[in-house]
Amino acid sequence: MSTITYEIGDPCVCQLCGSHFPDETEPDFCPICKDDRGLGFTPEGQPFSNLGTLRRSHHTINREEEPGLIGIGVEPRISANHRALLVCTDEGNVLWDCVPIIDDAAIGLVQELGGLTAIAVSHPHFYGAMVEWSRAFGGTPVYIHAADRGWVTYPDSAIIYWQGEQHELPGGLTLINCGGHFDGATVLHWPAGAEGNGVLLTGDPISVTPNRQVTFMYAYGNLIPLSARSVTRVVNSVEPFVFDRIYGGFFNARVDCDAKAVVERSAQRYLRALEA
Repeated sequence: MSTITYEIGDPCVCQLCGSHFPDETEPDFCPICKDDRGLGFTPEGQPFSNLGTLRRSHHTINREEEPGLIGIGVEPRISANHRALLVCTDEGNVLWDCVPIIDDAAIGLVQELGGLTAIAVSHPHFYGAMVEWSRAFGGTPVYIHAADRGWVTYPDSAIIYWQGEQHELPGGLTLINCGGHFDGATVLHWPAGAEGNGVLLTGDPISVTPNRQVTFMYAYGNLIPLSARSVTRVVNSVEPFVFDRIYGGFFNARVDCDAKAVVERSAQRYLRALEA
């Protein structure tokens, strides 16, 4: 197993959402968690730690989701317990979403698979250790939609704020600004996934439910729904793309087949409930 050649920093880390801040000084609060869409605060207040401490108490794990797609999570549970996804293509590997820590095991895995060409993040709750991941691989560009620029808690020159409705990445991947959960909320289309039938990586903007349907929310923690207009925009944004499978933001959150029809049916069910 390869070892880390980059000297990892020790930024402050919000333990609720996993977002990093540029130094070890704790802010008064995490703006992402303070927002209505955030995870809020514990009765004891806003908990912070630092990356060095978390690297001693937590470690990354990985799991093959399908050929060319590796899930990367963290144990024990931290923040929302979400996981990242590494998409492997002939033109380079792309990390979709970020977990709150980075360690030897994660870097060694990515190195053995050919390194990292790009990082892209669906929405602010999954920013995690994106800057440390970028630096560990020589300043890999991090793609965030410009509409969410104000939510970035750890600015860095590697971050590229893309604009518009779509942005192409290596390997035929496409970032799609679907909005909804956040103005800059983004999903990723991987046409080669699902045996060539297409995959959509969605994070929270299109969230997979336990019964293998999907839902759309403005705020999951506070259970604030999206408007009919916003749901329609989300569905319309992915309509031009072919996909048979969806991977959400967590291990085991997936729609295995007929995923595009599932999105359409789920949206119609959601819209009917809003009208009731």
